[in-house]
Amino acid sequence: MQKKVVRSGTWTNPIFDKMLGEQPGIDLDVFKIAGADEEAWAKLAQAHVYHVFAAKDELPRHWHVTADLLRRCPNLLLVSSSGAGYDTIDVDACTAAGVAVVNQAGGNAMSVAEQTIGLLIGVSRRLMEQDRGLREGRKFSREDVMGHDIGGRTIGLVGMGHIGTAVARLARAFNMTVLAYDPYLNAEEIARRGAAAATFEELLSRSDIVSLHCPRTKETTRMFDAQAFAGMRPGALFITTARGGIHDEAALFDALKSGHLAGAGLDVWDFEPPPADHPLLSLPNVVASHHTAGVSHEARYNIAKVAAEQILEVLDGERPARLINPEVWPVYAKRFAHALQSAANA
Repeated sequence: MQKKVVRSGTWTNPIFDKMLGEQPGIDLDVFKIAGADEEAWAKLAQAHVYHVFAAKDELPRHWHVTADLLRRCPNLLLVSSSGAGYDTIDVDACTAAGVAVVNQAGGNAMSVAEQTIGLLIGVSRRLMEQDRGLREGRKFSREDVMGHDIGGRTIGLVGMGHIGTAVARLARAFNMTVLAYDPYLNAEEIARRGAAAATFEELLSRSDIVSLHCPRTKETTRMFDAQAFAGMRPGALFITTARGGIHDEAALFDALKSGHLAGAGLDVWDFEPPPADHPLLSLPNVVASHHTAGVSHEARYNIAKVAAEQILEVLDGERPARLINPEVWPVYAKRFAHALQSAANA
């Protein structure tokens, strides 16, 4: 059986194409995301695997994995996200169609963790305020931009997966106390990963810094609203390298503008990149980046390599380590076996 893998023509580290292109029995194809839709649909209609770009605002909507796309791709067995997130994939629709979904969780964990600490230091030590003041030629004393050390403070992590665990490890190097809220892990497992378990309310009230490391789901969307920000300690910092939509941007602006929160480090937005006139970008105590926490040379190589390895494992009949919809596996296995049999009889 010649197994066809199709990916969107967005930037990918060359290791992905190299690993799949050199594998016997694998036919790798790439489609343009603009200007050649008919050709792209023809490729996807034959695909057994669709490796889809994970950035929701950079991939045109008709290439997102929806029920409509799945109907047009009857041979599709596996959808592979190009990152740890899977905002461009309707997982429920895939499950209903018997299509397995995988992501690349952990492949960029250290990159995201490093940027989390970078944002935290930038906000706490007011680095951007100093940088802007010097570039604009403003007169200010060093005491005017005096910040706080992060050493010895309490950081609360919402989500204790690959990234949260990596952040906890780095935070302990700064002698920080680490709390974590993760409803999918018990206290013993959270402790094993390097934090003390806390309820959501306890984490908000006890933390000097709250940092988000959870996926965006129905449960977490707008999890950080006006009430949640009000529950944080006065003068606390808010950091997120998770996903836009988990925090309410208007409520965060109000919490910062009122002085209840002392600052924020934001890598993710409702719409990416945010417009230059976004209210949060007008605040001096906000350090902003463009969903780049997981985008380093090393992280992009790791993600592409992990993705290629996982696709090859699945096409070899193995159950993937990063299966997002495990309930689909019995149906998927039957569809995979049927595809193999049909190819053998052809």
